[in-house]
Amino acid sequence: MSNPFRDLPSVTKVLASPALAGASERHPPDAITVAARLVLDALRGRLAAGEAIVVDVDALATEVLAALDSQAAPVLRPVINATGVVLHTNLGRSPLHEDAARAAYEAARGYLNLELDLATGKRASRQGNVRAGLKALTGAESATAVNNCAAATVIALRTVAAGKEVIVSRGQLVEIGGSFRIPDVMAVSGAALREVGTTNITRLSDYERAITPNTTTLMRVHCSNYRVRGYTKTVELAELVELGRKHNLLVIDDAGSGQLIDLTPFGLPGEPLISASVTAGADLVLFSGDKLLGGPQCGIIAGRAAIIEQIEKDPLMRAFRLDKMTLAALEATLLLYRDPKKAIREVPTLRMLTTPLAVLKQRSDAFASWVRAIPGVTVGVWEDESFVGGGSLPDVSVPTIVLGLSAPGLSETELATRLRTGTPAVVTRVQDGRVLLDLRCVFDRQEAELLGAITSAVSSV
Repeated sequence: MSNPFRDLPSVTKVLASPALAGASERHPPDAITVAARLVLDALRGRLAAGEAIVVDVDALATEVLAALDSQAAPVLRPVINATGVVLHTNLGRSPLHEDAARAAYEAARGYLNLELDLATGKRASRQGNVRAGLKALTGAESATAVNNCAAATVIALRTVAAGKEVIVSRGQLVEIGGSFRIPDVMAVSGAALREVGTTNITRLSDYERAITPNTTTLMRVHCSNYRVRGYTKTVELAELVELGRKHNLLVIDDAGSGQLIDLTPFGLPGEPLISASVTAGADLVLFSGDKLLGGPQCGIIAGRAAIIEQIEKDPLMRAFRLDKMTLAALEATLLLYRDPKKAIREVPTLRMLTTPLAVLKQRSDAFASWVRAIPGVTVGVWEDESFVGGGSLPDVSVPTIVLGLSAPGLSETELATRLRTGTPAVVTRVQDGRVLLDLRCVFDRQEAELLGAITSAVSSV
């Protein structure tokens, strides 16, 4: 019996293959050699397992090149979101408006007046431009921004309640994404949590009975991704503010989702309006930048100027502060809100959430006609529902239109996997034996790519 290992080429022979002739222009020489050895080692393993293999040096070199290109490719890459979930946490939540993306790009590729007053030539606060926009939009005396809403909670409580008690309804002690719990986030600040009420019922009298000489703050916390329904009662913010004033206590409203424009006319009720929290008298209002606001990831603190000034003097602010790209993107996003109608039309998150069903139907029908031209693909179009996502409006469904795809020889799971692992990557829903595509979150500029991704996914069946 012949020894199959004798037919294995040397590393030198694989490296000399024409298929690797230009590899050194894109990859380090040492990396090419290591990749060749790994490919040959894998081949030896297959031969040792008794697999009959015809050795082809050029094919091995091509495999080496593919491995090198894969290693050099970024893990983070663009994804087409065909799930219909607008604030998809796993996909980065809010996509930015082109103005905001361009502002971040320009900030990244050069210099900007981050902490310089161009008029005086003196040092200035990096918060200045976003502070002005946030004050105008929320009605607050002042505002500042940190790297996310959890950071906003930590530094706000650290400033006003370190070593003191903060009273929170038991029904608002939620666990948010990634197993982060509100009590744990609060503990990091040094504040002492005092729970009141029950999971479903908390009355104003519960707060008042819990006040001690060590109490400094009353706090309302956004319930993020859950709701309690049925026999339930919560205390309105205005009532908390009145109680706080009576006992000389601060009131913090962790409003969470960052809604600057009332979306109730579009069938999206239930989220606190930031300006309403400020008007109600909350001393500080905390909210996210990358949820309903539609900007970059950040945590915003709006409220009394004296407290904001204290927060910005905290040494922890340096650890939590925003980088130049995020600040540039946030400022550009806030500028779009100067005209609320323009914001609804142009901020991607708001536009996606408020797109009329008739527009989605027209667009889906047109796209379905293109998909039907792909051999072997069956597609249907029908009404369905999706959710906002990202801890915002957790129990409000959004009427939508979906395309249901199927292909002979491919299970729905296999088709979804091919789309997700292809180029471009397409993330879908799987339901009732079909792959569902919701065009609500698919940009017009992505439609041709999406069509190509579907074609590629079914081409090798």
